[in-house]
Amino acid sequence: MNAHQPIMVAALRPSPRRGLRREEAASYVGVGSSKFDQLVAEGKMPRPFRIDGCVIWDIRALDAAFDAISGLGDVDGDDWNFAP
Repeated sequence: MNAHQPIMVAALRPSPRRGLRREEAASYVGVGSSKFDQLVAEGKMPRPFRIDGCVIWDIRALDAAFDAISGLGDVDGDDWNFAP
C-alpha cells in the first residue's frame, strides 16, 4: 500500500447495517443473486423498498423469511427438526 493512499476503514471493518442491497441480501441468506430474485418472486423472501433511488432489503425481514424457510420459526423447546 502506498503511504499516501488513505485507508478505507469501511473496507477493513464494515459497519453493521440494517439495509442491504440486492447482492448483499442474496449473499446474506447464502444464495446467488438469480436464486434470490426467484425467492423474492415466489414470495419466500421479502420484497425490497426504496430509499430515494436505492433498492433496499431490511435485514430483519430477511431473517424472518429465512427462519420461515428453514423451519426455525416453528422450533419448540429443544426439538430441532432439520430439513433433509
